[in-house]
Amino acid sequence: MKKPDISRYFSMTKRERRNELNQTLWLMPIRYIGVAIVLSCISAFLDLYLEIDTYIPDSITFEGTTARLLITTLIGGVLTLSAFTINSLLVALTTLSGQFSSRMVLNFISEPPTQHVLGIFNGSFIYVLLNILFLSNSSKETYFVIPVLSVFITFAAAVTFIYFVNHTSTWLQVHNITSNMKNTTKNTLRESLLKETEPYRVRDEQFIDRITNNSEATTIMSKDSGHIQSADFKKIIDQAKADDVVIELRASIGEFILDNTPLFDYWQGSGPVDESKYNKLVRVDAKKTEIQDLEFGLEKLVEVAVKAIGNNDPLTVNNTLYQITDLLKEIGNATSFSPFLVDDENHVRLKLKYDGFDYFLFKSFGYIREYAGKNSTVIITIFEMLSLLAQSMDSKVHDEIWKFAEQTIKGYQQFTLYEVDCYYIVRNLEEVALHTNHSDGYEELKDILPKRIYTC
Repeated sequence: MKKPDISRYFSMTKRERRNELNQTLWLMPIRYIGVAIVLSCISAFLDLYLEIDTYIPDSITFEGTTARLLITTLIGGVLTLSAFTINSLLVALTTLSGQFSSRMVLNFISEPPTQHVLGIFNGSFIYVLLNILFLSNSSKETYFVIPVLSVFITFAAAVTFIYFVNHTSTWLQVHNITSNMKNTTKNTLRESLLKETEPYRVRDEQFIDRITNNSEATTIMSKDSGHIQSADFKKIIDQAKADDVVIELRASIGEFILDNTPLFDYWQGSGPVDESKYNKLVRVDAKKTEIQDLEFGLEKLVEVAVKAIGNNDPLTVNNTLYQITDLLKEIGNATSFSPFLVDDENHVRLKLKYDGFDYFLFKSFGYIREYAGKNSTVIITIFEMLSLLAQSMDSKVHDEIWKFAEQTIKGYQQFTLYEVDCYYIVRNLEEVALHTNHSDGYEELKDILPKRIYTC
């Protein structure tokens, strides 16, 4: 049975809860509203009970009628600014969904500036609203703190509106969108693959691989259908050590699984195993998240590039390919580690499902290549990025880079090309071959495309 929306937060880890709350719009405004309520009560206490206006020169105090009129006017002003802000937000969300990807709506909402702006406007409105209630029930005829703070807070709201317009217009620029998405995935990479698993990764190959023993594996089935959002690697390793078992995760983070399909395999130890404990250490839900899923970040960038191809927007395609290349370099360096995780006694306890660099290369450039079709400018840029990857990455992935380039050329020979397109493709193919040490393979491929040159 699906848990209620609020109660499910209590079953999340701290990191999962923070990520989930950042994708909602109600948490930050509630904080600002709380601050506004406290500040309004303090203002009323200073003006109505301590009568601080008696210690202030009469020239800077406000009569009761003037203060009430001022606060009433400010309420209308704050509401107007809030309406313009909401309108700008809706325009931004509509633009993101239509031009780029509906998935980026969550990125924009989770941005701290967006949430702070909405919080400021909600807090400002609640502050001036409570102030007019206090003034309406008071018989005092002079005030200082309430009207002065109301003016300053409304002024801050007005400045915030300018800031929000600037933030929205800046964030919607393509290079900022793709760069933010890349950086988010990089942070995921560092938090999940590096920070969370680094203490448990095999330091060398001198360990006993207990998975190869003669005992048969026992399979733990999934209790839910959905995407694997995250796994608590530390607790899985600790539990496997306590049960004296070796466990293998059958699916990758982000992969979609059905209930009653294999989730874990484990090799029996010396005692009984409570399989339900391991199910609880893996979160399965309907949607994908970027908590530990590297592929999800790539998918969003690929979606931007594919939509740009459909919209005949070559600059966006190229910019997105640059960001994907930078991200692929980071992923390639991070996924070169052993998939085996060990406990504090250097015994293998967990094996992760390993997706090599060729998989991520296919999920990014491969998809874009498919939708690009005959678009030679996109193919040329892909070859340029493959050359950069070959120059900047370890030789372990050079064969995979060359294989992708080779398949691209063989698949592209079906098209008729202009001579200049053929020239740049072949030239960049030569660069890839040079940096991957596959000059012999280049000699076999270089004559494929010239045969497809368009002639009048």
